[in-house]
Amino acid sequence: MFRVRHASGGARTGVLTTAHGDVRTPAFMPVGTCGSVKGLWPGELLEAGADIVLANAYHLHVRPGHGTVAALGGLHGFMGWDRPVLTDSGGFQVFSLAAGSRVSDEGVLFRSHVDGSPVRMTPELSMEVQRALGSDVAMCFDDCPALPSPGGVLRASVERTLSWAARCRAAHGGGAGGGGGRLLFGIVQGGTDPALRAECLERLVGTGFDGYAVGGLSVGEKTGETRELLEGLVPGMPAGSPRYLMGVGAPLDVLHGVGTGLDLFDCVLPTRNGRNGQLFTAKGPLNVRNGRFKDDPLPPDPGCACRTCSRHSRAYLRHLFLAGEPLAGRMATLHNLHFYLGMMRASRDAIDRGAFDSFREGFYKEYASDEWR
Repeated sequence: MFRVRHASGGARTGVLTTAHGDVRTPAFMPVGTCGSVKGLWPGELLEAGADIVLANAYHLHVRPGHGTVAALGGLHGFMGWDRPVLTDSGGFQVFSLAAGSRVSDEGVLFRSHVDGSPVRMTPELSMEVQRALGSDVAMCFDDCPALPSPGGVLRASVERTLSWAARCRAAHGGGAGGGGGRLLFGIVQGGTDPALRAECLERLVGTGFDGYAVGGLSVGEKTGETRELLEGLVPGMPAGSPRYLMGVGAPLDVLHGVGTGLDLFDCVLPTRNGRNGQLFTAKGPLNVRNGRFKDDPLPPDPGCACRTCSRHSRAYLRHLFLAGEPLAGRMATLHNLHFYLGMMRASRDAIDRGAFDSFREGFYKEYASDEWR
């Protein structure tokens, strides 16, 4: 299911084996919330180097409905994607849709973001939805509080998350390795409290899951708090299981996570920011809408061989954004995913050579340049 291949300091490479193929780790998962990585064909994701994509159980339950997806071949057939898929459980929507939701020990009552109708999500329904979607990796339904939150709120969130995790495991198929070949990951909550996080992890490991995720970050805490927390928590996560950092995706934060020993990452940054004109490059973010690029003949990132950078200029891309051409967002998204997936490929190569720390130091130094901002 998961094997570690090489290590370099705290960083490690590995292979996660699923029903739809292997995932080379550390890996970045493009986010396809509603069954589509916005603007891109599945073949373009393969071209960029994606081994696995992420979709969201809550959103697909609301629209078009998990029964519809199941009848049309599950997510793989529905999307036309024959590689691994991980589905988020809907737990993040406890945070993102908090204004219209009510949390209890039984589950969460949402107001649909589509039409305002009530949507009740429980651990059991989350497992049913993810089973119908046919994902290779399912996530436990968890309680994700905003940060900062009082200690009592964090404690209640951890207890609810652990209770829901046990219910998810039972509904999934009885434990680690169950579920007809579908993998189930538990999620560690606890805010920025190291002791609470460690307790949550220990109790999840006692229940037994195929992998373990760090959730509840990038929800209001400071970057320094996130990094300090991971440095203390990740080395204590089971070494023989995949370790997943949920929703943290700035390039330097991803590389920091790799250095602590994390294996899987996801974030909307490369796709969402790309649609808004921000490209991630070797020298840092480039906001191509800026007037300074009006007549710039250079490619967005001269060192990149993606279809966008190998054929087009910053001036052309800026023109497309200002003209409202849909191609602009597609081109920027494609480049950004090439950048992220290339960063992960380079990380794996450096780890295999025993040189991750020097690779990361060089990447940091180059990326911090202000040359293109």
